[in-house]
Amino acid sequence: MADQLIDETDREILELLREDARRTLGDIGARVTLSTAAVKRRIDRMQENGVIVGYTVQIDHAKLGWAIEAFTELRFTGTTKVGEIVRTTTRMPEAQAVFTIAGDPDALVWLRVRDMGHLQQTIDEIRRHHQVTGTKTLMVLDSWTRGQQWPHPEHP
Repeated sequence: MADQLIDETDREILELLREDARRTLGDIGARVTLSTAAVKRRIDRMQENGVIVGYTVQIDHAKLGWAIEAFTELRFTGTTKVGEIVRTTTRMPEAQAVFTIAGDPDALVWLRVRDMGHLQQTIDEIRRHHQVTGTKTLMVLDSWTRGQQWPHPEHP
């Protein structure tokens, strides 16, 4: 669907914004050989169409004291609604994302904590929720993300 909303120039603009969302319209225009006004129109259109949904900043969490990442699988009682599964952890500052999953487990929670003691406290807090029947935690040793690359349309 998104491929129908954008062309190759739009893809170039998106890639430039992914690299640095603070780029000026003039800088983007120079790189894609469009005027500043044309770049602004394209960006505005992509925002209106929902292709661009926001802008963000990348943070070095380790420098802020939250160096440890983990993923925790959560299992819930069979009567737990999906919305309740999500609400179980979204109020916790340690929860970076919650993914509900079809099958076993019911959810995967991406956690960020200060140290191992903090991780233990966080897992204990999750387990206290009356509908959680089990957890399994996986520690992140290192990570790589595709966040700065735009998938090519011929490679799904």
